[in-house]
Parts: sequence; C-alpha cells; structure tokens
Amino acid sequence: MVTAVRELPPESTQQAVGYPSLFLLVALGALVPIVPTGAIVSSAAVVAFHQTSPVALLHVFLVSASAAFLGDTALYWLGQRGIRSRNGSRWLAALRGRVTPERLAQAQERLETHQVSVLVLSRLVPAGRIPVMLACLLSGMPLRRFVRADAAACLAWAATYQLIGILGGSLFPEPWQGVVAAIGLTVLVSAVPGLWRRIRGTRRTEGGRAEGERAAGERTEGERAVGDAAPGNGAPEREAPGNGMPGNNGMPGNGVSGHEHP
Repeated sequence: MVTAVRELPPESTQQAVGYPSLFLLVALGALVPIVPTGAIVSSAAVVAFHQTSPVALLHVFLVSASAAFLGDTALYWLGQRGIRSRNGSRWLAALRGRVTPERLAQAQERLETHQVSVLVLSRLVPAGRIPVMLACLLSGMPLRRFVRADAAACLAWAATYQLIGILGGSLFPEPWQGVVAAIGLTVLVSAVPGLWRRIRGTRRTEGGRAEGERAAGERTEGERAVGDAAPGNGAPEREAPGNGMPGNNGMPGNGVSGHEHP
C-alpha cells in the first residue's frame, strides 16, 4: 500500500478514478459495516491536501458525505422492509446480530429524549451507528424523519474524518506518510470506545462480585449470630420446673436414698 501511495498517478487520473472509488467504498461501508470508511475518507483527504487543485478537499467532503447518506438511507429502507415483513429480512437480522441487548436498550433510551443529536453522535462514535439505527427501526421512526437527521450526521462525519486526514497531511511532507498517520489515528479513534466499554464492563463485574461477597459475609455473620443464640450453643438454658430437687427428672420419691418400698 505504501509503494502504491508513493507512486501516485497524475492529479487528473487521481480525480477520475479516486472520486468514484471513494463514493463506492463509502456507500458499501454504510451498507456492510465492516469496511473502514473513516480510514478511507481520511486517506483521500491526505491525497487531496497535497494536490494543487483548490477544490480537491471540497470534492472529497461532498463525495464522502453523499455516499454515507445514500448508504444509510438504503440500509434503513431495507431494515424497514424487514420490520414490516413477517419473515423479516437478512439485513434486519444482520443489524440485530451486531448489537447487544444492553447497547440497544441504551440507544432506545437516548433516542426517546434526543432524537436528532443521538443520530449525529452515533455517526461520529465508532460502532455507534448500528445500535441507534436499529433503535430507530424498532421505534417505528418514518424514513423521512430519519433522512432529515441522518443528513446532518453524514455531514458531521465526513467533516470529522476529513479533518483527521488534513492533520495527517499537514504533519508530513510526503502523501504516503500522511496516509499512514491518518490510518493509524483513525484506528486509534475506533479502538477507544471498545476499550472503554471493556473497562466499564470489568469494573461492573468486579463491583458486583465484591457486593456479592459482602452480602454473603453479612449472611454468614447473621446465621452465626442466630446459631449462637439457639439452645445448646453456649447460651444458658432455662431451668425446667422441679430441677434441683432430689430425685430423677424432678419427680417426687425417685432417687430418695435409704428408703425402699416394700
């Protein structure tokens, strides 16, 4: 990849091949959430930053935002078909398979209070788009309302990753160096939310374990206190009537010494 970036073709060839390829890759990444679209946009921005054309960065921004918007709209439309269908659809099943119940519940809770802002943030947060989109589908949000909110989300997303590319391109003199830096920064940004969720899950697990051990210790102490208070466990027993009198079991005439009945 580094060799290919080092030997970049002329700018006219880059624009003729690069913009359609950028559009197809970003749109495909919106439909199939395994393509690293953020890294693709950042790399394209690095290349555009080193070009002489003053509108190259603007073209990267418009192509990236429109491709993301088209892909999101198509995926939401396919998800709506799966919701209305009795048998569902493979697109809806794929969306459900990529979202845990906990993350879906969080997205649904946030969507009830902040619809537009949640959609915008879900596009900016790595791996946050699918849970919010699924929450929108399950809540019955119309396609028209989703499209209005998603347009702002796609513009913000394209601007953010293009800024990452511009930053990488401005730090290094060669385009390939900026591309490598932009990809590394994009991967780092994408890994932070997942790492944070793992840390939070570990803390919750340890907190629940400590709370369970504390509750078990309290139960053990309570059972010990009840056992100590029970008769025969060192607690003084109440003296039965007749105990301490001559005879066995407190009965008169039993065990009187020196007298036998004929």
